[in-house]
Amino acid sequence: MKSNRPTVADILALKGKRQLSMLRVVTLEEAQAAEKAGIEMVSVPPALLGPAFREVAPSVFAVPGLEYGDYVSAEEYLRAAFQAMRAGGDAVYCAASLSIIRRLRDEGIPVCSHVGLIPSKATWTGGFKAVGKTAESALGIWNAVKALEEAGAFAAEIEVVPAEIASLISAKTSLFMISMGAGSGCDGQYLFADDVLGQTRGHVPRHAKTYRNFAVEFDRLQEERIAAFREFREDVGSGAYPEDRHNVGVPADELARFRTMING
Repeated sequence: MKSNRPTVADILALKGKRQLSMLRVVTLEEAQAAEKAGIEMVSVPPALLGPAFREVAPSVFAVPGLEYGDYVSAEEYLRAAFQAMRAGGDAVYCAASLSIIRRLRDEGIPVCSHVGLIPSKATWTGGFKAVGKTAESALGIWNAVKALEEAGAFAAEIEVVPAEIASLISAKTSLFMISMGAGSGCDGQYLFADDVLGQTRGHVPRHAKTYRNFAVEFDRLQEERIAAFREFREDVGSGAYPEDRHNVGVPADELARFRTMING
């Protein structure tokens, strides 16, 4: 079946024309929902990719994450990237060194990288807080973007950066800039499905917007699960389960013959 999902060239051609929506999805059900909702881009764990993923989400642009720390050498990143692309990925997320991004670029693998608050490297920018609130800090982000351009990345997530800073950077770079808590002046808007669906327990990022409350529904389902299990246990204890309809029958003559056999 011919795919109608966008290419990297298609994504880049939309820069500055309209914003795309992007979600982090981790199940086939979420991927299918993103497809049916018209979400253009998804971030996925590499293990989610494969024929089943493309069966339910044939037209979304999928970016599997090569998570920082799961791989060490350029060869490990290359091997994982090739596997992800063969499994149905359209690009890879990589926040590793510029030399590794260059290696991926040299093999023709499209890379989306990361600037601003990078969770795996947050210790260098003061922890999990906004980056780019001073001119010097903003210049550091800009320099990182320019370095990614030179290394051959095609896109970058820009996370928890003042909206005005992110907008200026997005307008001056060739990279497709994906905002996560960085305002509306970028090329795409990125949220986690967990946050959108209200599944997140505990802290919810300021930039997240919750559209449904799945946590309440999950709590209700858990109570129903416990109640069903309790009723089953009670039925076993009282003899209410199993009933005749749950059992396999045996002809009376065969039962009699078997009884004779074991009774000698």
